[in-house]
Amino acid sequence: MNAYAAASVAHTDAARRNVVAGAIGSVLEWYDFAIYGYLAPILGKLFFPASDPVASLLAAFGVFAIGFMARPVGGAIFGYIGDKLGRKPALTISVVAMGASTFAIGILPTDAQIGASAALALVLLRIIAGLSVGGEFTGAIILLGEHAPQRRRAYYAIWPEVGCLIGFLLGSGIGAAASTLLGGARMLAWGWRVPFLLGGVIAVWGIVFRSQMTESPELAAARRKAPGAVPLRALIVHWRIIARFVGLLMVNGVGFYTMFIYAASYLTDHMHVSTARALDINTGGLIVMLALTVPAALVSDRIGRKPLMYVASIGTFLLAWPLWWLMQHQDPAVIFAGQAGFGALFIIGFSNVPALMTELLPTEIRCTGIGVAYNVSLGLFGGTSPLIVTYLVARTADDYMPALYVMAGALLSIIALLGLPETAGPRRTVVPQPK
Repeated sequence: MNAYAAASVAHTDAARRNVVAGAIGSVLEWYDFAIYGYLAPILGKLFFPASDPVASLLAAFGVFAIGFMARPVGGAIFGYIGDKLGRKPALTISVVAMGASTFAIGILPTDAQIGASAALALVLLRIIAGLSVGGEFTGAIILLGEHAPQRRRAYYAIWPEVGCLIGFLLGSGIGAAASTLLGGARMLAWGWRVPFLLGGVIAVWGIVFRSQMTESPELAAARRKAPGAVPLRALIVHWRIIARFVGLLMVNGVGFYTMFIYAASYLTDHMHVSTARALDINTGGLIVMLALTVPAALVSDRIGRKPLMYVASIGTFLLAWPLWWLMQHQDPAVIFAGQAGFGALFIIGFSNVPALMTELLPTEIRCTGIGVAYNVSLGLFGGTSPLIVTYLVARTADDYMPALYVMAGALLSIIALLGLPETAGPRRTVVPQPK
């Protein structure tokens, strides 16, 4: 084997290790949030007992939202670490923190055992989870995108998204399996702990694979050109594109967390679908998304980012009402068709976002800028969607509030797309110049 061939093989092996390491961290991060979201009705009863079941559910989703509200802070912290110390250290720290918080929830005493201290401990653990996830996904997509060939960035950068979906799929599948095998009484008594304890196993794998990652070659080159770059100052210069990122992500964040997290509780509480059946439907919708993720990324690399983003945002705006109407049906197959339709639209957008964001900011501030924008949008708006929609439905008695809320998010994404430059192609970074 000549030197060129040996270098090519080494590069391929390193790329594969990075893909696996990037994906498995995302598996853990989103498995944790999925399990919490799907088990929110049980956690509400155990940690926030109240005479009104809606009050308990609101409290549980409130803690879910608190974790997401911590994401922008985590995005800034881990983004700064990623830009100053390297992508790999930031990703390693984030997966350790998430694994520890997930496992700790599995052994946490409930309100019946230690009183109000249980709720306080749960809130603190969700804040730790929110901080760590704030730097996890964005750091992984940036590292893989910076290793990608020029015309394959969407394909390379999509693998953390695949990891997210696998994490959600594991959370939904394990939740459904536990509910089916254990039944309602045992699930309420102790079965809810099992999925959180399994998160510790995923964390160990994540730590092992993260130790084998290779650092970003683009970051090394950027450091040589501008060794004294200050991310915060550069962020201020590029505030317009960062604000646009927040809008672009609204359709995905608000839509996904409404139709895949809130919807599981809605089907149980309003449609009287069993927890196991609701999670089965949810699992099927996630499988549809997973099957479409890589094909959508390949199409993005071929035809560009903007066309698919328009399909996702305009399609969601136009179809949210009829798809939610399908999810009001009594037939599980019809409910699944509605959720699968939402999933197909959301993944078209999600498959574009990693490459698009990586291409729109310069290397030296990518982790900080994307970390802040992504987590403001998905943390403050996406993660709070289950709480807000639960409140709106309870306050108005209008079962179509979830569809209206998703349509509002889609409209903001359409507005953010207007005037956005196309970034797909041979150029590594397309940065609009500040005015």
